[in-house]
Amino acid sequence: MKKYFPLIFKSLRFILRYVTKKLHYIACRIILYGNGVDCKRIVTYGIPFVSVAQKGKCVIGDNFTMNNNTRGNPIGRVNRCILFVDNGAELIIGNNVGMSATALVAQTSIRIGDNVKIGGGVCIYDTDFHSLDPEMRKDIARDRINTNNKPVVIGDNVFIGAHSTILKGVTVGNNSIIGACSVVTKSIPENEIWGGNPAKFIKKITVE
Repeated sequence: MKKYFPLIFKSLRFILRYVTKKLHYIACRIILYGNGVDCKRIVTYGIPFVSVAQKGKCVIGDNFTMNNNTRGNPIGRVNRCILFVDNGAELIIGNNVGMSATALVAQTSIRIGDNVKIGGGVCIYDTDFHSLDPEMRKDIARDRINTNNKPVVIGDNVFIGAHSTILKGVTVGNNSIIGACSVVTKSIPENEIWGGNPAKFIKKITVE
């Protein structure tokens, strides 16, 4: 019996994964539609956290994949994907985009192009979240009004390495690559590799 146990275990695991994946897909669709998200074909492992304000806008292109658990992308620091869109803000995601345990927080605008790969644990913020003035941070209303927000744009064919953070006002040009664990504080031109904290130019990419 012992020699058959791995086979039995793997068979049961396969069945459980199949059923779970179907349930997660249904739950994900309900969450997306319930938040007014305009989306087409999606593949999901696990269930994301989605919050789109009544006056927010979220559009997801065709063939979108997101990993929200260990099975989807077992590289560590696993979390659900977070799609957060505030009032008056927009989150626009292009076609053929894949992400894992990614946090997208839009207070004004985040736009992601086509064929973008976003590694595990990446965070993209278009806001500082709080005022830089310590006195203003003492008052919730003043803190919110005086927070700096600037749009983020991710071009086509971009690859963002795992655990990187992209901050407000950044544009990443087409085909560029951001190394793992980078903190991107300024815009990156097309066809370049950047990495580090803060991210710096490493080399050019030759696109055929």
